[in-house]
Amino acid sequence: MNTQGMEYEICVERHLGPGLAALFPEFALAEGGDCTTLRGNLADQAALYGVLARIRDLGLTLISVSRVGDGPSTGPNERGED
Repeated sequence: MNTQGMEYEICVERHLGPGLAALFPEFALAEGGDCTTLRGNLADQAALYGVLARIRDLGLTLISVSRVGDGPSTGPNERGED
């Protein structure tokens, strides 16, 4: 089991000012074009859903969500299937 969580890259439309950026302390932010990319580790999918809810509650437009890096495999043997 991966105790480090998974690394995600989340892109939202528009540049975030310092006030909004401060609401995402678990991420490194990078601005480019008309969007902001948030990149960081999240413990589990519940944490990911919490971030997505925060994005929604702030009225930000979600462009994409990607898991990056090498994560745990979800092959049949790891799910207990033959």
